[in-house]
Amino acid sequence: MEGTDGAEGRRRTTPGGEGDHGARPGRLVVGVSGSLASLAALQAAAREARNCGRPLLAVLAWQPPDGEAGYMLRPDRVWAENWRREARARLDRAFDEAFGGDPPGVAEVERRLVRDRTWRALVATADRPDDRLVIGVRATRRGLFGHGGTTRRVLARARCPVLTVPAPRFPALMRTRLRHASTADFLPEGMRLPKGPGQAPA
Repeated sequence: MEGTDGAEGRRRTTPGGEGDHGARPGRLVVGVSGSLASLAALQAAAREARNCGRPLLAVLAWQPPDGEAGYMLRPDRVWAENWRREARARLDRAFDEAFGGDPPGVAEVERRLVRDRTWRALVATADRPDDRLVIGVRATRRGLFGHGGTTRRVLARARCPVLTVPAPRFPALMRTRLRHASTADFLPEGMRLPKGPGQAPA
């Protein structure tokens, strides 16, 4: 079985981005999941990394759908590899959605997968006092951290400064329209959904 604390990553550096030039600055470690809040956190971390010359380390935590306890009952390396690939695709898609690839102007970028719960993966990764940990948070009716179990655990256990980035908020009218939208609302103009099996769109 793959260890729950196992991690893998891909690193990209621009020319001149590596080398021993004295003490290296701490890293910008950012949690990524693909949510709007995490995309906002990724963009904020990239801006900070670019402005301060820090390496950017994006972390996506993943586990089997039934958790590690469920996986131990019926371990399957093939399925574990499929879930790992899905996690890798989510991490790469987050960069594509936020920047269209790697963020411009950041000298060193690493994309890392960690098989663990999100809060444990982030706290264990940002383990240096000069690191900065960036996480996205979602506002609720109870306040910014009303239901944020992951956020509360990170803030309580982090060993470095933590920057929380709120998810973008949409106007109430837009949220209402999105909740009541149907598939037909997203079709190109002039196209309609088929009315029955085998019938082509108009």
